[in-house]
Amino acid sequence: MTAEAEYPAVAVSVTVNGIKHDALVEPRTLLVYFLRENLGLTGTHVGCDTSQCGACTVHLNGRAVKSCTVLAVQANGAHVRTIEGLANGDNFHPVQEGFREKHGLQCGYCTPGMIMTAVHLLENNPNPSEEEIKHALEGNLCRCTGYVNIIESVEWAAEKMRKG
Repeated sequence: MTAEAEYPAVAVSVTVNGIKHDALVEPRTLLVYFLRENLGLTGTHVGCDTSQCGACTVHLNGRAVKSCTVLAVQANGAHVRTIEGLANGDNFHPVQEGFREKHGLQCGYCTPGMIMTAVHLLENNPNPSEEEIKHALEGNLCRCTGYVNIIESVEWAAEKMRKG
């Protein structure tokens, strides 16, 4: 007998960015790897594998979650939205626009997770204070920007979204 046990594949059905996907996965497959490797949605980044950085943040049934903490089988029957699902054709989501307009990124590695977290915040609080933005983003780490432009990006997006 080998030291590594074989795990039988499990069927999952997950709607990602409005498209239903049926797949067979190992029970231990993390949602982040399912999105990247099975579906080719590489905008969701793997940063730390310990749920500390937030680069893998997606929306799972309307909640922002770190996809490195969710098994693909736990997402069975769920709706997932990734960074690829934010834009409407060639029209960026206001938070994506805000990051561009206010230079909320440098290397860009943390950006998808930051944006997904900010979108979740603004969907639930369209007029957040600076402190509320900081609190919402505290689970997302950036090593490049110092966060000032990220906060300004979210404020810019919030104002744009309120104006319609």
